[in-house]
Amino acid sequence: MTAQTCPRQHQRTTMEIASLEPSLYTVKAVFILDNDGDRLLSKYYDTELYPSMKEQKNFEKNVFNKTHKADNEIAFVEGMTIVYKCSIDLFFYVVGSAQENELMLMAVLNCLFESLSQILRKNVERRCLLDNMDGVFLVVDEIIDGGVILESDPQQVIQKVNYRADENPLSEQSVAQIMQSAKEQIKWSILK
Repeated sequence: MTAQTCPRQHQRTTMEIASLEPSLYTVKAVFILDNDGDRLLSKYYDTELYPSMKEQKNFEKNVFNKTHKADNEIAFVEGMTIVYKCSIDLFFYVVGSAQENELMLMAVLNCLFESLSQILRKNVERRCLLDNMDGVFLVVDEIIDGGVILESDPQQVIQKVNYRADENPLSEQSVAQIMQSAKEQIKWSILK
């Protein structure tokens, strides 16, 4: 009888170990909520986790309700490890599986926050974030791709995004300059 139960125990242990194997797919989701718990930005990398928008928003509300008054940096909600940070009227969240290393998730969160702080010129608040959403999405995409952590150094992220704190790369002036330059090049090519 012990010989028969042993293979089952071995099989269960092997399956449990397989689920704990390290994976590059560290981040399950990233989202930023305002101080009312409303979504400003969200990216879910595990489509099976919360497949519909309604499920995602319910999860975000649940997370917000459990964290917005807490003084912690880590929470465990619905079997997920969540690290978070608050700044003025924003809440930043990085979500991983229950077995995920909190330090890895915290490195992503800190990189996201510090990168956005530089882009937003230290004004990490709702209005500035909404005014610079294109840069915010670029930062998130430079840090995480499909749940895989690509970068955790804010200086490298800023460099890759090619975002200078003193100018917006896609301002009206730069678009106008590009259009004027293109017109001049066409004009010169016609005259030649």
